[in-house]
Amino acid sequence: MMRKWLIALSTLLILGVVNSGIWSSEKLLQDGEPVLLELAPLDPRSLMQGDYMALRFAMTDAIKAHHDTTTPLSNGMAIVELDAQRRASFVALDQQQPLTNNQLRLQFRLRQGQVKFATNAFFFQEGTGDVYAQARYGLFRVNQQGQMLLTHLVDAQLQPLGQAKQLQPNTQE
Repeated sequence: MMRKWLIALSTLLILGVVNSGIWSSEKLLQDGEPVLLELAPLDPRSLMQGDYMALRFAMTDAIKAHHDTTTPLSNGMAIVELDAQRRASFVALDQQQPLTNNQLRLQFRLRQGQVKFATNAFFFQEGTGDVYAQARYGLFRVNQQGQMLLTHLVDAQLQPLGQAKQLQPNTQE
Protein backbone atom coordinates (compact mmCIF):
# COMPACT_ATOMS: atom_id res chain seq x y z
CA MET A 1 0.00 0.00 0.00
CA MET A 2 2.82 2.40 0.90
CA ARG A 3 4.52 1.64 -2.41
CA LYS A 4 1.40 2.66 -4.38
CA TRP A 5 1.23 5.97 -2.53
CA LEU A 6 4.91 6.60 -3.20
CA ILE A 7 4.43 5.90 -6.92
CA ALA A 8 1.35 8.14 -7.06
CA LEU A 9 3.16 10.95 -5.21
CA SER A 10 6.20 10.64 -7.49
CA THR A 11 3.98 10.75 -10.57
CA LEU A 12 2.22 13.87 -9.33
CA LEU A 13 5.54 15.52 -8.53
CA ILE A 14 6.92 14.76 -12.02
CA LEU A 15 3.75 16.04 -13.68
CA GLY A 16 3.92 19.19 -11.56
CA VAL A 17 7.53 19.89 -12.59
CA VAL A 18 6.79 19.27 -16.28
CA ASN A 19 3.67 21.44 -16.24
CA SER A 20 5.53 24.19 -14.40
CA GLY A 21 8.16 24.22 -17.16
CA ILE A 22 5.47 24.37 -19.85
CA TRP A 23 3.66 27.19 -18.04
CA SER A 24 6.92 29.12 -17.68
CA SER A 25 7.68 28.80 -21.40
CA GLU A 26 4.15 29.80 -22.38
CA LYS A 27 4.35 32.86 -20.13
CA LEU A 28 7.69 33.83 -21.67
CA LEU A 29 6.22 33.51 -25.18
CA GLN A 30 3.22 35.63 -24.19
CA ASP A 31 4.89 38.32 -22.07
CA GLY A 32 8.54 38.32 -23.19
CA GLU A 33 10.13 41.26 -24.96
CA PRO A 34 10.83 40.62 -28.66
CA VAL A 35 14.56 40.80 -29.44
CA LEU A 36 16.39 40.17 -32.72
CA LEU A 37 19.90 38.70 -32.61
CA GLU A 38 21.96 38.78 -35.79
CA LEU A 39 22.88 35.32 -37.04
CA ALA A 40 26.09 33.86 -38.31
CA PRO A 41 24.58 30.56 -39.61
CA LEU A 42 26.58 27.36 -39.86
CA ASP A 43 25.90 24.02 -41.56
CA PRO A 44 22.21 23.92 -42.58
CA ARG A 45 21.81 20.12 -42.97
CA SER A 46 22.12 17.04 -40.84
CA LEU A 47 21.33 13.69 -42.38
CA MET A 48 21.11 12.04 -38.97
CA GLN A 49 18.68 14.50 -37.37
CA GLY A 50 16.69 15.83 -40.33
CA ASP A 51 16.81 19.35 -41.63
CA TYR A 52 18.10 22.04 -39.32
CA MET A 53 20.25 25.13 -39.29
CA ALA A 54 23.05 25.28 -36.76
CA LEU A 55 23.05 28.78 -35.29
CA ARG A 56 25.80 31.07 -34.14
CA PHE A 57 25.08 34.64 -33.19
CA ALA A 58 27.19 37.57 -34.35
CA MET A 59 27.56 39.12 -30.89
CA THR A 60 29.18 36.02 -29.39
CA ASP A 61 32.65 37.23 -30.44
CA ALA A 62 32.16 40.50 -28.53
CA ILE A 63 31.01 38.57 -25.44
CA LYS A 64 34.01 36.23 -25.63
CA ALA A 65 36.36 39.21 -25.91
CA HIS A 66 34.99 40.61 -22.61
CA HIS A 67 34.53 37.32 -20.74
CA ASP A 68 37.06 35.30 -18.74
CA THR A 69 37.41 32.28 -21.03
CA THR A 70 39.72 30.35 -18.69
CA THR A 71 36.69 28.91 -16.88
CA PRO A 72 35.53 25.77 -18.77
CA LEU A 73 31.86 26.11 -17.71
CA SER A 74 30.35 29.49 -17.07
CA ASN A 75 27.05 31.29 -17.25
CA GLY A 76 26.61 35.02 -17.51
CA MET A 77 24.49 37.93 -18.54
CA ALA A 78 25.13 40.29 -21.41
CA ILE A 79 23.64 43.75 -21.64
CA VAL A 80 22.34 44.59 -25.09
CA GLU A 81 20.90 47.74 -26.56
CA LEU A 82 17.85 47.55 -28.83
CA ASP A 83 17.40 49.78 -31.86
CA ALA A 84 14.00 50.91 -33.16
CA GLN A 85 13.51 47.55 -34.95
CA ARG A 86 14.38 45.59 -31.75
CA ARG A 87 17.78 44.47 -33.11
CA ALA A 88 20.21 43.86 -30.26
CA SER A 89 23.81 44.99 -30.10
CA PHE A 90 26.27 44.09 -27.34
CA VAL A 91 26.98 46.81 -24.76
CA ALA A 92 28.78 45.09 -21.87
CA LEU A 93 28.80 42.13 -19.54
CA ASP A 94 26.37 42.53 -16.68
CA GLN A 95 27.84 43.89 -13.46
CA GLN A 96 24.39 44.66 -11.97
CA GLN A 97 24.57 48.17 -13.42
CA PRO A 98 21.27 49.99 -14.05
CA LEU A 99 19.80 49.63 -17.53
CA THR A 100 18.49 52.37 -19.79
CA ASN A 101 15.02 52.11 -21.34
CA ASN A 102 16.33 50.47 -24.50
CA GLN A 103 18.58 47.89 -22.81
CA LEU A 104 17.99 44.29 -21.71
CA ARG A 105 19.93 41.53 -20.03
CA LEU A 106 20.39 38.25 -21.94
CA GLN A 107 21.52 34.99 -20.36
CA PHE A 108 24.36 33.13 -22.03
CA ARG A 109 26.41 30.01 -21.39
CA LEU A 110 30.08 29.49 -22.16
CA ARG A 111 30.70 25.87 -23.17
CA GLN A 112 33.99 24.61 -24.57
CA GLY A 113 35.05 28.14 -25.45
CA GLN A 114 31.80 28.91 -27.31
CA VAL A 115 29.13 31.40 -26.22
CA LYS A 116 25.65 29.88 -26.43
CA PHE A 117 22.30 31.58 -26.09
CA ALA A 118 18.98 29.75 -25.63
CA THR A 119 19.61 27.39 -28.54
CA ASN A 120 22.26 26.54 -31.09
CA ALA A 121 19.96 25.03 -33.74
CA PHE A 122 16.70 25.70 -35.52
CA PHE A 123 14.86 22.65 -36.87
CA PHE A 124 12.52 22.92 -39.82
CA GLN A 125 10.39 20.68 -41.98
CA GLU A 126 12.30 18.55 -44.48
CA GLY A 127 12.54 20.18 -47.88
CA THR A 128 12.05 23.76 -46.63
CA GLY A 129 15.73 24.59 -46.10
CA ASP A 130 15.78 27.10 -48.97
CA VAL A 131 13.27 29.26 -47.09
CA TYR A 132 15.51 29.42 -44.01
CA ALA A 133 18.73 29.99 -45.97
CA GLN A 134 17.65 33.67 -46.08
CA ALA A 135 17.72 33.95 -42.27
CA ARG A 136 19.63 36.94 -40.90
CA TYR A 137 18.22 37.17 -37.37
CA GLY A 138 16.81 34.98 -34.65
CA LEU A 139 13.65 36.39 -33.07
CA PHE A 140 13.57 35.68 -29.34
CA ARG A 141 11.22 36.43 -26.49
CA VAL A 142 13.13 37.57 -23.40
CA ASN A 143 11.86 37.96 -19.84
CA GLN A 144 13.07 40.25 -17.02
CA GLN A 145 15.57 37.60 -15.86
CA GLY A 146 17.19 37.41 -19.33
CA GLN A 147 15.79 33.97 -20.16
CA MET A 148 15.27 33.57 -23.91
CA LEU A 149 13.14 31.46 -26.26
CA LEU A 150 13.72 31.41 -30.02
CA THR A 151 10.39 31.85 -31.83
CA HIS A 152 11.32 32.48 -35.48
CA LEU A 153 14.11 33.05 -37.93
CA VAL A 154 13.81 36.40 -39.68
CA ASP A 155 15.10 37.70 -43.05
CA ALA A 156 17.01 40.93 -43.77
CA GLN A 157 13.69 42.82 -44.09
CA LEU A 158 12.78 41.59 -40.58
CA GLN A 159 10.00 39.33 -41.87
CA PRO A 160 9.53 35.94 -40.14
CA LEU A 161 10.45 32.99 -42.36
CA GLY A 162 8.26 29.93 -42.84
CA GLN A 163 4.77 29.53 -41.55
CA ALA A 164 2.94 27.20 -39.28
CA LYS A 165 0.44 25.09 -41.17
CA GLN A 166 -2.85 24.28 -39.53
CA LEU A 167 -3.76 20.64 -39.29
CA GLN A 168 -6.40 19.77 -41.83
CA PRO A 169 -9.08 17.28 -40.84
CA ASN A 170 -9.01 14.05 -42.79
CA THR A 171 -12.17 14.17 -44.92
CA GLN A 172 -11.48 10.87 -46.68
CA GLU A 173 -12.82 7.74 -45.06
